[in-house]
Amino acid sequence: MGRRRLLLLLKPLDVYSLHQSTGVPRRNTNPKVLQFIDSRCRVHKAAIDFCQDILRRKSIEWDAVFRSHLSQPIHNFDLVVTIGGDGTLLSASHFLNDSIPLLGLNSDPTQPQEVEELGDEFDATRSTGFLCAATIKNFEQMLNNILENGMTPTELSRMAIKVNSELLPLYALNDVLISDPNPAAVSRFSFRIRKQGSSQPLVNCRSSGLRVSTAAGSTAAMLSAGGHSMSVSSKDLQYMVREPISVTQEHLRLMHGLVKPKESMDIDWQTNEGLIYIDGAHIVHNVQHGDSIQISSCAPCLKIFLPHHLLGTSKM
Repeated sequence: MGRRRLLLLLKPLDVYSLHQSTGVPRRNTNPKVLQFIDSRCRVHKAAIDFCQDILRRKSIEWDAVFRSHLSQPIHNFDLVVTIGGDGTLLSASHFLNDSIPLLGLNSDPTQPQEVEELGDEFDATRSTGFLCAATIKNFEQMLNNILENGMTPTELSRMAIKVNSELLPLYALNDVLISDPNPAAVSRFSFRIRKQGSSQPLVNCRSSGLRVSTAAGSTAAMLSAGGHSMSVSSKDLQYMVREPISVTQEHLRLMHGLVKPKESMDIDWQTNEGLIYIDGAHIVHNVQHGDSIQISSCAPCLKIFLPHHLLGTSKM
């Protein structure tokens, strides 16, 4: 194996401590909850130490950075390994082009026995890690397959977002939600699906917002809202108008559909304020009345090593 350089992108340890110490008296004094949070922090820290020990033993050159400290595009690495869950993996994806592959390690997987034992007292689920192909149990073997055996990553489609014809500086891997800043307020907007030389009729909406997902994100919030899961290899985008108001039966079919690879979704925002949430709540872009938003799959793919259950299947 030639000289390789890796980046470890880490979920911060203070994510757990913030849940424990917020500067205000705790209302929940259940000692089992506190023990559970302490356990999650210890397990995550142990996973970081475990992976670093393997890299030292293999004499692999590596840098480590917490995801909250990452602010510039990632360059000059042969592989990025995220240690955390899907949130950390999504964070990494925003700083990667289509040249450096990504491997997600779920540092704190949910323990079914723990969920069963504690389920009557609180939610004891840990990290889902849906897109994470590794855990500490198979990390070394995955690393060997990638660096020594030339394992090929999967290419996932991402989403490009333009506001007033200007491309936002990152691409969405999962989904985009556009809505009024107040979740109880009505969002007013119009959209049409456009492709070169033609476009569909304009659709006027009053609703609680608009969600658009990639294939990778189709099993997350989109599926929970009544959408359908998509093939991991699909380049289509799926959209759904959230809780549309006063929709006729004729227009109901236009509230949920697909944007094909050579098409774009052009949105005219008609509410005083609006927010574009990209892959969750942490990345937000402001829009206002009169702004135009364009969403398409014209974005660099993400090269990623996926779990086996997502490969070779028609559904995610």
